[in-house]
Amino acid sequence: MSFETEVEERLIRYAAIDSQSDADRPSQPSTAIQLNLLSLLRDELIAIGASDVQLTDYGTVLATIPGNTDAPTIGLLAHVDTAPQFNAVGVKPRVLRGYNGGDITYPDNADLVLSPKEYPYLAEKVGDDIITASGTTLLGADDKAGVAIIMTAARHLLTNPGVKHGPIRIAFTPDEEIGRGVDARLPADLAADFAYTFDGGAIGEIEYESFSADAAEIIVKGVSIHPGLAKDKLVNAIHLASKIIATLPQAVMTPETTDDRAGFIHATEMTGGSSEMKINLILRDFELDGLAAKRNIVQQVCNAVAATEPRAAITCNFRAQYRNMRYWLEKDMTPVELARKASRSLGVTPISVPIRGGTDGSRLTEMGVPTPNLFTGMQNIHGPLEWVSVQDMALGTRFCLALVEEAAKAGA
Repeated sequence: MSFETEVEERLIRYAAIDSQSDADRPSQPSTAIQLNLLSLLRDELIAIGASDVQLTDYGTVLATIPGNTDAPTIGLLAHVDTAPQFNAVGVKPRVLRGYNGGDITYPDNADLVLSPKEYPYLAEKVGDDIITASGTTLLGADDKAGVAIIMTAARHLLTNPGVKHGPIRIAFTPDEEIGRGVDARLPADLAADFAYTFDGGAIGEIEYESFSADAAEIIVKGVSIHPGLAKDKLVNAIHLASKIIATLPQAVMTPETTDDRAGFIHATEMTGGSSEMKINLILRDFELDGLAAKRNIVQQVCNAVAATEPRAAITCNFRAQYRNMRYWLEKDMTPVELARKASRSLGVTPISVPIRGGTDGSRLTEMGVPTPNLFTGMQNIHGPLEWVSVQDMALGTRFCLALVEEAAKAGA
């Protein structure tokens, strides 16, 4: 079976399994449906002959491909959950053979169009086989493309013992999309010298710099009373929460107004009623001082609105989520340089750009396992226009194999 055939078959099968995470649920994994795919992957790893296969009590599948030469132990990771931002129930993957370079339409949403004029990377894929969903859901190539690549590479290594490689540890994690993919026990359980997440986009991307990230929760408590008796007594929490949103930056410092290395403050949810409201925000910046400045802006806005109504109680709590992996990787670029060498061996020019987001590798790197992020080909993630080229995924598989071979040469 060719890599193209195998990664296509795997992605279609995995994408059809609902595995969306949910930040509002405290369980681990956050949703039980993720265990359906995790259990399947555990069974598939056993079937292809991997060793030490287990599904941990924190919802991560771990496995080993024993080494056949003296080389560092490498971790290969991908996450099984799909993003909560868009519908992921009833995904119907479809393959467009030999893409002709025109607009792509969708059978379940006549108004939806994927155009190469708007997405230039698609224009580069004429002749490729393109996988999309049907128009009402995301596809889930983020990160089931990474899962398919790692599984295909693992099967190849286990059935071709002549390929030289050191010990390889595989990990499929839940809840990456909600920032809870790396359990505190994972670094020790992974037991890798360094690792890679296959959770990137365009061919050639080798990423070692990510956002640093905090979350903020603002609680606004008003004064509740019957509206018929409310004169000079009622304090409406909805009005105060709206003032906070209106006072936060809108023309600048939001996701829709920033790119490149500019960070942002992003309101993700506002819930409640006239007596109490909750606002959830995420704060992102590539530098820690920039992140601190954004926390300060949020706090100052809360203080200013609170000063307008002393009868209300407004609290603002911040929580660290992950930090820029560059802070650690720049001290030892060995994993990055190995990936660049593997990329060049395939005739692919490596590209390193900052990730305007985070990966499980951001947390793993911070916890002592250097973990750059590598390409899979996935595009337009977290929405109905998500797509991936079968040929890109197959190249990602060849890249994965070239990478473990380069590591084996370096360790010899």
